[in-house]
Amino acid sequence: MRTFRPQPKEAPEVTSEANTAAATGTRLDEFLPFHRPHLGEEEIAEVVDTLRSGWLTMGPKTALFEEKFAAKVGASHAVAVASCTAALHLALDALELGPGDEVVTSTYTFTSTVASILYTGATPVLVDTEASYPNMDPGAVEKAITEQTRVILPVHFAGAPCNLTRLGQLADDCGAVLLEDAAHALPASYGGRSIGSIGHATAFSFYAGKNITTGEGGMLTTDDDELAASVRMKRLHGISRDAWKRYTAEGSWYYEVETRGFKYNMTDIQAAIGIHQLDRIDGFDERRRRIVSIYDELLGGVPGLVVPHPPDRDACAWHLYVVRVEEDRLACTRSDIIEMLKADNIGTSVHFIPIHMHPFYAERLGCVRGDFPNATSAYQGAISLPLFPAMTDADATAVCASLRRIMEEQAR
Repeated sequence: MRTFRPQPKEAPEVTSEANTAAATGTRLDEFLPFHRPHLGEEEIAEVVDTLRSGWLTMGPKTALFEEKFAAKVGASHAVAVASCTAALHLALDALELGPGDEVVTSTYTFTSTVASILYTGATPVLVDTEASYPNMDPGAVEKAITEQTRVILPVHFAGAPCNLTRLGQLADDCGAVLLEDAAHALPASYGGRSIGSIGHATAFSFYAGKNITTGEGGMLTTDDDELAASVRMKRLHGISRDAWKRYTAEGSWYYEVETRGFKYNMTDIQAAIGIHQLDRIDGFDERRRRIVSIYDELLGGVPGLVVPHPPDRDACAWHLYVVRVEEDRLACTRSDIIEMLKADNIGTSVHFIPIHMHPFYAERLGCVRGDFPNATSAYQGAISLPLFPAMTDADATAVCASLRRIMEEQAR
């Protein structure tokens, strides 16, 4: 198992030695994964306490996690659920979407964003991204709005907030709801406000690879009392309020199903992890930014390599660091570079294959590969580099060294 070296509280600036290492092409001796969750003794102890309590499913620790999360992002309500996909689906279902309704969203996202729309019977309307960064283009959104538009669903790619000022105005103008997919965007901000406190509702992910994790899990935040109440009921079979208390001293055996519901609740085992992950988020964010600063300095100016330029670097949650290789300037493909990095013991990923390029959605939504040129261009050559809090400065420097060497060897 890889051993990670602890970091000083205040990491030093990138040194000339780091630049030298990048130039010489030092390889890692052990495999550096694309991501590894960072769990401490506090999370372990809380899970053990949960196991010993006898209360394993949704209960008091889920309620505590919700309370802490709402306070962190500045929302009136936070509803813990099984996944970000579940959060999106529950919000759309609570808004009573169905056949004939349309949801405008980005093609540059993971399948769950669009799948959650299909679950309701509504129609996803895909739009292209901006040319400068793969967040949805407000101009394209404006052109896609029809009388059937009920929801505008932006995706904050890699943790960089979309233009919520423009998108919010478009939603207001057409009477639609602004529902944010913030799976990548904790703890991002926009205009000085935390993501999670701006749109009508916001969905977050706590999957193993996210900025904080509960293993699997998600959260929906909102200031809408009625929406929050509906989602709370729908996440557990549509059973009447406080259904989880049935097995406590203050509960009752009697319950009623008041609406169509789902099995989308979070468990206290998951929440036990999330309580302490949330306490660590600021430190995680600081460490991610340190790694980003190394990547920026050591990869800037590498021929044939484009580093990410989010609209507001300070507001970005830096869930991902996605570079783009310009294949027309290389003697190899993006896939070849991924394999070369793997040979240097560096794990990577690709985010995302646009929705319109998947066979199911292409057929279902009538898309072709030539649609949405900005999103298609962003995908071509994209490589997500390792970025997680347990990485050391030396790890990040070695990633840069390997990628720089490969790019120079493959340049034409």
